[in-house]
Amino acid sequence: MNTLSLFLKRLPRVGVGLLFVLLFAAQAGHWISLPFIDRLDHILYDLRVKLHAPGGVDPRVVIVDIDEKSLQEKESGGEGRWPWPRDRLALLMDRLFDDYNVTLTGFDVVFSERDESSGIKTIEQLAQTAFKDNAEFQAQYSRIKPTLDFDARFAESFKDRAIVLGFSFLNPGDKTTKGVLPPPGMTSKELLPGTTNALIRQGYTANLAQLQEAASDAGHINPTVDLDGVIRRIPMLIEHQGNYYESLGLATARTLLGGEPLKGIFSPGADINTIGGLEAIDVGGALLPVDYQLSSFIPFRGPYGSFAYISASDVLNQKVPKENLEGKIVLIGTTAPGLLDLRATPVGNAYPGVEIHANLIVGILDGTIKDAPLWSGFIYFSFIALVGLFLAIVLGFTTPAWGSLIAAVTLASSVILNIYGYRQGIVFPLAAALLCFFAIYVFNVGYGYFFESRNKKLITGLFGQYVPPDLVSEMAKNPANFSMEGRSENLTILFSDVRGFTTISEGLDPKVLSELMNGFLTPLTEVIYRHGGTIDKYMGDCIMAFWGAPIADAEHARHGIEAALEMNLALVKINQDYAARGWPEIKIGVGLNTGQVSVGNMGSEIRLAYTVMGDAVNLASRLEGITKEYGATIVIGADTRSEVPDLIAREIDRVRVKGKDQAVTIFEPLGFGDDVSAETREALVLFNEALIAYRAQRWDDAQAEFEYLLATYPDTGTVLYPLYLKRIAHLRANPPSANWDGSFTFTTK
Repeated sequence: MNTLSLFLKRLPRVGVGLLFVLLFAAQAGHWISLPFIDRLDHILYDLRVKLHAPGGVDPRVVIVDIDEKSLQEKESGGEGRWPWPRDRLALLMDRLFDDYNVTLTGFDVVFSERDESSGIKTIEQLAQTAFKDNAEFQAQYSRIKPTLDFDARFAESFKDRAIVLGFSFLNPGDKTTKGVLPPPGMTSKELLPGTTNALIRQGYTANLAQLQEAASDAGHINPTVDLDGVIRRIPMLIEHQGNYYESLGLATARTLLGGEPLKGIFSPGADINTIGGLEAIDVGGALLPVDYQLSSFIPFRGPYGSFAYISASDVLNQKVPKENLEGKIVLIGTTAPGLLDLRATPVGNAYPGVEIHANLIVGILDGTIKDAPLWSGFIYFSFIALVGLFLAIVLGFTTPAWGSLIAAVTLASSVILNIYGYRQGIVFPLAAALLCFFAIYVFNVGYGYFFESRNKKLITGLFGQYVPPDLVSEMAKNPANFSMEGRSENLTILFSDVRGFTTISEGLDPKVLSELMNGFLTPLTEVIYRHGGTIDKYMGDCIMAFWGAPIADAEHARHGIEAALEMNLALVKINQDYAARGWPEIKIGVGLNTGQVSVGNMGSEIRLAYTVMGDAVNLASRLEGITKEYGATIVIGADTRSEVPDLIAREIDRVRVKGKDQAVTIFEPLGFGDDVSAETREALVLFNEALIAYRAQRWDDAQAEFEYLLATYPDTGTVLYPLYLKRIAHLRANPPSANWDGSFTFTTK
């Protein structure tokens, strides 16, 4: 009887444990999606990559770097800014193959535009127009034309040389095409559409036809960027119009291995119509494992510098010892920050894109690319289900001491087995298993008081970094009233960013820069705290904050606007202090928007972040980005404006920000009541009349009113009034459609 009573008493604990098993097994089986688990899996994968990277410098691949040294002016030993004339690139090819005897050269660069740096376009126009009938000119033109056609000279340098070009597919939905594609790596006859979930792209930016025809091959340079912004895989093949095009690394490796056609290797028992049946690609005898999207993990050797880098200018000027390049595979790319080819990877947050392709090439040659076959998902699901069931039953009936020991052994064994699989070349997920087993343990051991007190401490620890201390103390008294789980709420979001901060920071000593940042971030944060705001995060010189959570605030829009206005005032005192120190003046842009967003605790047991996500957040960020376009310090959205009817605000435009199709009305808050001068109020009335005339396409009336505003009230719109006068001039010459809604579309962030 006692045993039965104990069983019945513990049965609910076992049931809760089984719910954990069901939840995490469902995630492992892809029946539900838990983003924080995916994020944790990314972190654990990155850790495995770092721990197992072989390190050292691979001598087979050398990166000829278009670095800062190469971009210096010629008198300083460089070649000047990019792009370089292609006769210089032709010389670079001659140097590499004739002087240094390299094996192959690949370009992490696209040559989609004609090179007109020689002036050939101007001379062609003269030959076809003004000097069309001038025999002497035509004769001279015919004589010098070959020397001015740098593209032809560049293409000629490819002759009888192993050269692989790079090209880029565009984002989904973009059908723009430029240049010509190489022959596909595989065709729809070899790999039927529907066999995989390969990435499909319509548009591309490829190389000039004469360059592509002269090259040995070409490959795309598109990585797969995970949701956290990190590059861990590359699609080996991307589908375009039913054909499949190789990545740069795959095309280069295939060229090195003899240029044999690619062959699909299907899993046993799978036919050519089976989704995910293709498990590897035969690359001239080397097997390349791929997932159901035809992507492969990048086999990183280590951090930036796993391959030798040689400045392109040194190669051109023959300053490199021959043995450093002879017989090498050369990739031409850039590490110069201004050319924007630095990527976030598991082994570094500013990792050169060209080195990603280098890792892939040697990974294919060495057979070191990890695999994640379809059957690994079934094994992982079964592992969670069986071990989780065991823990749920056993921990429900054991003492805390024994339960801790069993759980520790289970977690340690899970990690060891996962690492063993990784070393055998198979990538298994790990986060769901660890979280499942750990959750069952925590629930059983922490049942009762421990669990409740832990929740209370978690509230204090989590929100202490986001909201003022007095509010944290209030929340800690009643932690049950403040949920950390994701939910949908109507909030007001603020983004604040320093204008021209990159220029400011470049001229400062790191210690001074740190003091300068603290000098404005601290008082601006205090302003946000005074108005009940929650600090989401600092992103360099940018502050992201929101109102309305975790503590409800019925007037969140008003408090956000009041904080923004006070931040602007606080900046005056900050700049007075900076001027006394000889520091540069700080100017900020602030964007505010109100809307329905997801707010909650995003992350994992390892790292937690209380944050907001949604379209309203994105719009707030875009509004901050366009403040400078209107000469405004603060720009707010229409929903924020409507929440504060007594605010004096100027409707400055109707815009479509990047990433949004629907136009939104934006406002510049001027203040409340007597804070706004009579002159500003007068100018506001006239501006509204001018805006009505502008949207009604009454260009003469609108121009006259904006010119009057600029002459009479110059201080109220030094940027805004000239902006509209410029638009009016453009729209006179390019009349909009009859149903034009008066909006302006921004194409940048």
